[in-house]
Amino acid sequence: MAEILTVQNDGQTLRFDFVKLITMNDSVVPPVERVASSADAFARWLASPAFRALLALTLVFLVGCIFNADGAFFKAGTHRDALRQASVFGILACGMTLVIITAGIDLAVGSVLALCSVSLSLMAIHWGWSAWVTIPTVLIIGLGCGAVSGMLTGRFGIQPFIATLAMMVFARGLAKTASGGMKVSTAVKTADGGYEFVGVPALFRWVDSRVLGGNVAMVSVIFLGCAVVAWLLLSRHVWGRYLYAIGANEEAARLSGLPVAWAKVMAYAACGLFAGVAGICQAAQELQGDPEAGSGYELTAIAMVVIGGTTLSGGRGGIGLTLLGTLIIGYLDKILSINAVPEASRLMLTGAIIIAAVFAQRRGGSR
Repeated sequence: MAEILTVQNDGQTLRFDFVKLITMNDSVVPPVERVASSADAFARWLASPAFRALLALTLVFLVGCIFNADGAFFKAGTHRDALRQASVFGILACGMTLVIITAGIDLAVGSVLALCSVSLSLMAIHWGWSAWVTIPTVLIIGLGCGAVSGMLTGRFGIQPFIATLAMMVFARGLAKTASGGMKVSTAVKTADGGYEFVGVPALFRWVDSRVLGGNVAMVSVIFLGCAVVAWLLLSRHVWGRYLYAIGANEEAARLSGLPVAWAKVMAYAACGLFAGVAGICQAAQELQGDPEAGSGYELTAIAMVVIGGTTLSGGRGGIGLTLLGTLIIGYLDKILSINAVPEASRLMLTGAIIIAAVFAQRRGGSR
């Protein structure tokens, strides 16, 4: 308790807080209050999305240690493959995080991935274009698809679900049209109706390579780079502040003079750009462009974002949480895979985990 000093001066009673009078600031805090403050901070951290995601990831690792498939979980190759397999989904999740923070959603990322994968394969394999031309072109295609979705949502007021659903169907149809409904591989059709096999482009070999003595896949490095870029945009750029403000209260953000429409268009455009990067990685790993690729990928990307702790209602979340969500889903899928769990069971388990994550968010938000 602070000491109160009372002084009589010309008939007036003056009261001084003795602690504040000595320190002239609030730097001196009684020990009891310091303990209470530390306890409150620790309690808030325990209730935070980051702690829940870390706890979930720890439980997944414990499950892997118990059901290790005769020691397969303890091998370095298992972890390398788990990260590689989750990287394409993680790249999509980075873009999805930007959109979900605005209280939106993008259902088109899987189809945009397929379109970019087919486009890259046509340009690099069939047409023989260099990487300096194909990569920017593919990224522009992805960015353009996302920008159209953003325009429909931000400028014309169409619900994100409807706008991105339309883009999902359109991009998938465009991918099938461009490829003729067939996989674009190194088997190139000749004028006489036969097929001629060509070499795998150097770009494909580079993206599908490994670094650090073969212990880390290049796709995982690309995923990490995408995560860093998304983190910088969200936490170090004013546009990231706009996204959080829009997700928290779009009308208040508009009345405050923020460029709401522009910010939302850029969020969906960035999401499409990340889908383009994922399409490049997908084509390089499969050594072909498949118009059916990416089917259902948008749901996995959304699951990674939500399980990490970014709220679907917008205004809260971040790339760090998405990284945790990616690791949770990636390792869980790998553990189930090495234990020969059927894919149908894996899908059902993923759906149950999403529901559990949403309930955890609601419980945490009500505190």
